[in-house]
Amino acid sequence: MTSKIKVDTILPRSSNTLTLGDSNTTVDLTGTIDGSDLSNMNASNLASGTVPAARLPADVVLATEAPTYTSISPTLAIPSTATDITITGTNFASVPTVELISSTGAILQATTVSYSSSTSLVASVSVPASNYFIRVENNNGQAVRSTNADLTVSTAPSFTTSAGSLGSFGKGDTISVDVSGTSDSAITITKTAGTLPTGLSLGSTVANTATISGTESGTQTAATTYNFTLTATDAESQTATRDFSITISPVTIANSGMFT
Repeated sequence: MTSKIKVDTILPRSSNTLTLGDSNTTVDLTGTIDGSDLSNMNASNLASGTVPAARLPADVVLATEAPTYTSISPTLAIPSTATDITITGTNFASVPTVELISSTGAILQATTVSYSSSTSLVASVSVPASNYFIRVENNNGQAVRSTNADLTVSTAPSFTTSAGSLGSFGKGDTISVDVSGTSDSAITITKTAGTLPTGLSLGSTVANTATISGTESGTQTAATTYNFTLTATDAESQTATRDFSITISPVTIANSGMFT
């Protein structure tokens, strides 16, 4: 059974302190609290709901909700390169601290933090290669850390084989040419545009190298250049592309002078 008492005014029994309940009591207040004539009111233990700051004097301490974390964008960055990361969440207070916690345990701070709103921050980072958790701490000490290491800082792949011609071959030749790349993780090389000479195919990538091989079996009667694009993709889904070509020439039979 719940008892209700309606009063217009509650006055302290002695001194100037009014206590509602004790340290183990939960007091529910419904309606508006007018603190315009109060001083030293401590609302720091407010468990839920809000006390409108506009109705309270300046020395009232209000409890704020802890920040929450939703996501970041982008999720990839280049090592030791300034990158702006947008952090999305709730209850951000101007201006919080942003830390990047490496999967190895190292803790680094964002170079700068810009407060966009209570749900959005922009942190400028420049950190070594690693996977990082994101931690946001408001000025009152309340903080949140991402559940996963959402930021990957990794070197993008690149090709070590020069762009352009991979060679000229005769019609019907057995051909084998290698294309290689590099990254800080294993790469896969695939053909993403263009055409290889008939009879040739791109094999699987082994140790960052893929081989174009086969026996040419086209029907061309004149020298033909085949242009194509290869893409290197690393474990972090970063990519690099490069254009190559292979030329196939028909076999030329020299006239020895025996035919007229």
